[in-house]
Amino acid sequence: MMLAQRKLGATQRVGGRVSAAPIVSRVSRRSLRCEARKVALLGAAGGIGQPLALLLKMNKFATELALYDIANVVGVAADLSHCNTPVEVTAYTGPEELGACLKGADLVVIPAGVPRKPGMTRDDLFNTNAGIVQALIQAVGKHCPQAVIEIITNPVNSTVPIAAETLKSMGVYDPKKLIGVTSLDIVRANTFVSKEKGLDMKDTDVPVIGGHAGATILPLLSQTTPPTSFTDAEKKAMTEKIQNAGTVVVEAKAGKGSATLSMAYAAARMAESTLLGLNGEPNIYECAFVQSDVVAEVPFFASKVLLGPHGVAKVMGLGELDAFEQAALASMLPQLKAEIQKGLDFVKNPPPKPSA
Repeated sequence: MMLAQRKLGATQRVGGRVSAAPIVSRVSRRSLRCEARKVALLGAAGGIGQPLALLLKMNKFATELALYDIANVVGVAADLSHCNTPVEVTAYTGPEELGACLKGADLVVIPAGVPRKPGMTRDDLFNTNAGIVQALIQAVGKHCPQAVIEIITNPVNSTVPIAAETLKSMGVYDPKKLIGVTSLDIVRANTFVSKEKGLDMKDTDVPVIGGHAGATILPLLSQTTPPTSFTDAEKKAMTEKIQNAGTVVVEAKAGKGSATLSMAYAAARMAESTLLGLNGEPNIYECAFVQSDVVAEVPFFASKVLLGPHGVAKVMGLGELDAFEQAALASMLPQLKAEIQKGLDFVKNPPPKPSA
């Protein structure tokens, strides 16, 4: 599986990004020396976890896939082990086996938690998912502090700060190794824009900045590749369509789940790009929610990042925003700042535990 690979004339497309760099051909990629990479997937038996585990089993840059959940993960591993790819699959159930799952991991992907249901906002998920993420991050900090961590669990705007503060309290925080996965916003933007404008989907690239919830999701339509024009009305409609896409799926599934399949696809794309970077492949770009000084008002922000041998090699700037995007950015910052602060406060001033 090579979700991140494209070949374009005199440029290289990686992870859905186009960069002015020499072409790396399919042949040279096949001969790329691959380190042995262990990927740990926490929440592997869930709605996102199962399809994501399948996609990771197909990734030639992984050698071991360690699956963890609180139940039902042994069956998932048994099922996947029948797929004829060389990735070794192992299963770990419950907190007592979490350390063994994480030991030696190079990449930890976390979709664990409860999904959204009709009528729920991402903020409604906070009380349950915040505790789940904190417990898992504590285990990561103890058993594989050198691993790159990719957090899918919503609300990402809050769970990434929770992870950062938890790792800081353990003395093992490295901002280069903590990534909030916002790839689904980019996948949706590329899909919707290419269909609306009649573009080749594989060549369409729309950067998405900000956060990963509602109005904090800001597609930079003015920076679409290939260059595409939008009227003011089209910008507003397309931006809202991308922002509300998760709710559309939740409502369409009518209480039976959220955007699990598209999220698994997007997370697999991010994992592949990260593994490529860890293996030394140059010019690997993705948009992600990371510690950032790109926007002074907030300590975490989603923008394009360069991935490398140690995780995030560089956080890129925003480029030139048009008037619509500048206004949307200014408007979203209070919400994003509050959601980040909620995550920080959860660790610094934990809520009281319910009495027995």
